[in-house]
Amino acid sequence: MTLLPARLRFILIFAIATAFTSPLASQSSPISQVKAEIARLQQSLKDHPLSGQDSPQLATMANDALKSASDAADAQQFYLSLEKLGQAEDLLQGARSASDKADVEKGGLAAFESQWAKVSLHLSALDKDAHAREWTHSPLAIRALAEAAQGRAIPLLAGGRGFATATAPKDGLFYIGQAQGEADFATFCASLKSDARTPAFPLRSLLPELRALQEKTNAAFQPPKSIDLHSRFIALNSQIKLAEELDASRFYAGALYAYLDALRHYGMLDAPPLDASAQAQIKQDVVAATKKLAASSADDSIAQLFLQRASSYTTHADGSAPSADEWRGTRVILDQVLPAYYAAQKPAAALAQTSGKTVDITLVRWPYT
Repeated sequence: MTLLPARLRFILIFAIATAFTSPLASQSSPISQVKAEIARLQQSLKDHPLSGQDSPQLATMANDALKSASDAADAQQFYLSLEKLGQAEDLLQGARSASDKADVEKGGLAAFESQWAKVSLHLSALDKDAHAREWTHSPLAIRALAEAAQGRAIPLLAGGRGFATATAPKDGLFYIGQAQGEADFATFCASLKSDARTPAFPLRSLLPELRALQEKTNAAFQPPKSIDLHSRFIALNSQIKLAEELDASRFYAGALYAYLDALRHYGMLDAPPLDASAQAQIKQDVVAATKKLAASSADDSIAQLFLQRASSYTTHADGSAPSADEWRGTRVILDQVLPAYYAAQKPAAALAQTSGKTVDITLVRWPYT
């Protein structure tokens, strides 16, 4: 038998080894992909600063979101980092679209409609792909963030058209950019793969819970609370609306995420301030809840996302003290959001039957504002 030279034997052994290496091993890890995307967006802000009347404020908001995403990634809070990245993507693409207004200012509504139609066609194709997407190898939180972003895209695009016709064509450009940013973020989420194998979360419609939450929200909308906490009610109703739309589209992971966030907003309506002893207890409770999830063999990544939020509320990367709302928000996550997450794993309650005459009332509002 003829022996191969040592160099050729090494090459042959290496080729055989790499041929049987899992494809996932050659891919970047999800956290490194997120860090790379954060760095790319940060560099784009340096290389191509935002321009326009609102650019300083938007640039600050985008930079803050990217810094929060980076801080979360450094703290190994992967799901929170991904969530913050999505917020930055939305802002950046919205701002860049709004600043690129020369053609629309020159061509008016016809130029806007031409641009809107191209984006609409693209987003419709992405929405179709999103409904056919396979999520077997992705944690539920990644799927939820992707579905929520995809669910926001087309309504934002429709809202942009409304602003363009109601005020001025250029006023709809920001929403076109936001819609593109949401869709691109959803596509990015779908590229994040994991080789982890965990029992599947029993996804289902959350319509009973959403109707119950909307009824409680309507009942709570009374002066002076409806006046003093008006912005909170807007955020709460926007999340309920998003969750209902995702649920109707069978984006059940996204619906669960949006429902839990809506429940957080609702809990903040009456959350009391916390003294020093209660604050110390909260930190212990966050640690205990985190350990409980870490010991679980199930895919509790959505619960992990909210706990990572809670941890970021009480422990700031720069060492600054949490605000009163952050302490209250952490308590709401522990006492209301997490129990609702576990309750969502159980079969849905029967919807209440209505009888008698009904009146249909249509409320018109811009999407997610």
